[in-house]
Amino acid sequence: MPSRRIRITAVLAAVPVLLIALQIVASRNGFLGPVESLWLDYTGTPRSVTVPWAGLGLALIGLSWRRRFIAVGAAAGIDIAYQVVRTLLGGPLALGNGPVIVLTGIVIIAAWRWRDKERGNALHAAALGILLVLSSKVAEVWLFVTVLAGPQVLDEHLVLVDHALGDPSWLMGQVVEFFGPVLYHVLHWVYIELPVGAMIVTIWQLRNVVKTGAWPSHYLVRTFLVVGLIGPIFYVIFPVVGPMFAYGSAGLGFQVGDYWPHVVPPIDFTPGALPFGDFAPRNCMPSLHTAWALSIFVHSRRDASGAPAPRWLRWGGTFWLIATLAATLGFGYHYGADLVAGVVVLLAIESALREPERGWDRVRIRLVAAGAALLAALLLSYRYLSVAYAEYPVPAALVIITLLTAYITAFYRTWFAADREPVRIEETARA
Repeated sequence: MPSRRIRITAVLAAVPVLLIALQIVASRNGFLGPVESLWLDYTGTPRSVTVPWAGLGLALIGLSWRRRFIAVGAAAGIDIAYQVVRTLLGGPLALGNGPVIVLTGIVIIAAWRWRDKERGNALHAAALGILLVLSSKVAEVWLFVTVLAGPQVLDEHLVLVDHALGDPSWLMGQVVEFFGPVLYHVLHWVYIELPVGAMIVTIWQLRNVVKTGAWPSHYLVRTFLVVGLIGPIFYVIFPVVGPMFAYGSAGLGFQVGDYWPHVVPPIDFTPGALPFGDFAPRNCMPSLHTAWALSIFVHSRRDASGAPAPRWLRWGGTFWLIATLAATLGFGYHYGADLVAGVVVLLAIESALREPERGWDRVRIRLVAAGAALLAALLLSYRYLSVAYAEYPVPAALVIITLLTAYITAFYRTWFAADREPVRIEETARA
């Protein structure tokens, strides 16, 4: 369809422009840009092990089983060959060259040699893998951009909001410390391997693509990418470094004091912008790890047809969400207020994307608008009413919890409740 071709063409044109623009910014400010990082994936030491392999995993969805085995074997062989050379030259242990090279090869071979459904499925799935890899490159650069855009941070405001919420980061920090290295390593693995959880859910959602040739109208990767596109914008609007930096020893002299996680800082009724060093990205508000983990949870409930997911996937999605929330707080990366905003961001974006065949009816418009309004209200109140949060903690916390619960309930009633209004395809088609 022409409109679909126009969207695809626009994306294909925008991606290189974005990468080149960010590379220019990076080069002028002395940090690694996305083009350089991609070059390292092909010729040097990859920046990540998980992301390239997760990208290849998504690309495998569009291939036959025979070609999947060939692709994985080729990627593993290339990784081993690169590592042998790297070791002989005294380099570090690293993986990730193989899957990036094979992912590129899949696109070239599919475009030149394969035809019809075979080519369409391969290119569609490969595009998902490529977008995952490229989005990680953009995210790396954007963390540096947040430092350039936010020399001062607003942590003194958020710690007052968190007093009203019961200081959850301090509480979870002490819990993680109490249970020792086992819990720490489990939470740390879940936190950094978020793409693995997303890949598992996506593979399940798209498991029948090669057999049927039909792609579902909505699946996890779409939400993942849109969250990654929209969420970081707020980092430069509301710069925050997190309690382990602003109130802990990781602050390297810029912290208010060495409080986290053992001592809750005293209430300061004169909060302001805090000058902070360029070693800590301002990537707390909202918590996108919370948004992404919640998207894994949401998409692990049902498949595109509405059928319940298998029990192992539902339990896995629940575990990933709980462990991610525990890690974001327990490692001092986020305040509780960040997590609340992350939940709202995800539910609003998911409401905009879910069941596209439904169209933009009044229910969807109201739900997305309510999410945008709630997020704006939260950010404004965090910034300008933080003292009131600390002065009246119980009513302030009740307001936040009530509003968040109401929005979650509206989301559930719209998309998951058994008695929700069914989608009328014929009405959608007329619209």
